Amino acid sequence: MKKGLMLISFSIIAGMAAYAQTAQIIPTTDTKTSTAPVPAVKQEVLTLKETTHNFGKIPQGRPTTYSFEITNIGKEPLRLENVQASCGCTSPEWSREPIAAGANATIKVGYNAYAEGAFNKAVTIFYNGNQTKTLTITGDVYKSPASSAPENASVQFLKQ
Repeated sequence: MKKGLMLISFSIIAGMAAYAQTAQIIPTTDTKTSTAPVPAVKQEVLTLKETTHNFGKIPQGRPTTYSFEITNIGKEPLRLENVQASCGCTSPEWSREPIAAGANATIKVGYNAYAEGAFNKAVTIFYNGNQTKTLTITGDVYKSPASSAPENASVQFLKQ
């Protein structure tokens, strides 16, 4: 008796769960279109001449920089709110002054080539409240020689 009651209870619960998962389409006779305001899409006002730069092979311990060119294609002055690097080995520099409509500016990105190996770093530009653009720098850091000239074993022999 208990098994039968449990089986019936389980069947009812499973049936209710299955019924709750089905979509019910209710036809409407209202043919009016929605007059709710559509959220305005912000017009793009910042263009980049290029978004990536490959430094190629860089000797270890020698910092390097590259300047990305940006253009304000909007009708009003553009202010860069922040330019943020993905890690401490990358350092962006930019003007805090507004960029006039139609004017160009640069963002100088420096990379401290301390760690040996390939790198891929992102720099994010924040502007116009909630808009962003991302710059990317890549390259390969190789181990530089300990001295500028190779060791010469004969020098020690001559010093004796």
